[in-house]
Amino acid sequence: MTSYLDHAATTPMRPEAVAAMAEEMAYAGNASSLHSSGRRARRVVEEAREQIGVALGASPSEVIFTAGGTESDNLAVKGLFWARRAADQGRRTIVATPTEHHAVLDPLEWLVKHEAADVRWAPVDRAGRVDLDGLEQLLDEVGESVSLVTVMWANNEVGTVQPIAQIAELAHRHGIPVHTDAIQAAGHLPLDFTASGVDCLSISGHKLGGPISSGALLARRGLDVVPGMHGGGQERGIRSGTLDVPALRAFALAATLAVEAQPTESERIAALRNDLVRAVWDAVPDAVLNGAVPRELDGLGPTLAPASSAVRLPGNAHFTFPGCEGDSLLYLLDARGVECSTGSACQAGVPQPSHVLLAMGVPEATARGALRFSLGHTSTASDVAALAEAIGPVVDRARGAGMSSAPTKQKQAEEVKR
Repeated sequence: MTSYLDHAATTPMRPEAVAAMAEEMAYAGNASSLHSSGRRARRVVEEAREQIGVALGASPSEVIFTAGGTESDNLAVKGLFWARRAADQGRRTIVATPTEHHAVLDPLEWLVKHEAADVRWAPVDRAGRVDLDGLEQLLDEVGESVSLVTVMWANNEVGTVQPIAQIAELAHRHGIPVHTDAIQAAGHLPLDFTASGVDCLSISGHKLGGPISSGALLARRGLDVVPGMHGGGQERGIRSGTLDVPALRAFALAATLAVEAQPTESERIAALRNDLVRAVWDAVPDAVLNGAVPRELDGLGPTLAPASSAVRLPGNAHFTFPGCEGDSLLYLLDARGVECSTGSACQAGVPQPSHVLLAMGVPEATARGALRFSLGHTSTASDVAALAEAIGPVVDRARGAGMSSAPTKQKQAEEVKR
């Protein structure tokens, strides 16, 4: 039996969402058509829009449907930059954190290369949390040239939650709009778009039990966002394209269910997460927990940052294992029926250490030995027990393989440099 510990990558669809999507797929109708079938489809879309608004503290008119989190992030980052630059040619600076998801980092890189943007990085501490004093100083220095600030609500790798309301307050003192990638936060943390003070917020359906390729950008009414593509003018003219009615119905239902269950479910999952962390430390005492450290885990094992009041996603446990390669650990665990994620990405077959860990001050060699375990609505104690049984032998084997193959790896590295 497989133990699935990769809910941060995608979580299984909720049965209710599957049923709603299957039922809706039996109906025809483009939500932009004026005949009866079209009007019926439009009702479903608007009901979904209202459900998302209620669940996340937004007006229905502030909900712009997209095909997922990456599109929402791109639309916000590029759209706000273009709008602000058009209004004031001097506003070419974007403030972001170096720990953002690539759905934000890559658009930033594209804007630098093609649109003469200037990106300034807000400092983060050892837990990956924004240094508010450093951010305030940065905004005082460059605020007049800043088009937007973008900071993810909760980190997808190490699970650290940012002080979003305080960040928004600092940016608004300089008249700067704020975007947050809340893809990992929605449905897992208390989240209220209006109360947060941000100007736009990205969410994704498949992170909270909805279908893949569904998502939304919550954008404050009156916010000027230049569209990334043009066509039929759907979604306030910001995101043209025929709406996927079955997916949106399922997405809205999943979001509603996730938000309704969040208070009790987060408590349950956090308890499982703490059991998982203890089990890893029992089996591998030198494994290092990365990200914000809950006080109930303080002193039980090595951590990158001291225990603090900083919040962590309830289902996230991110470790580095000294003397191991994360990819090796992942494959060895997979062979034992435990599925998780590595903290590194692979480009052209060459392993790269996590940019998140590097920004947090982790040495490159250490960052290569990272694994992320993430729990969700289907997780149980048996999943934790499976990892507890497997992790010790897997780490021992990976360390043994790493020692025996060290000369080969050095030779491979030299070949890559050539």
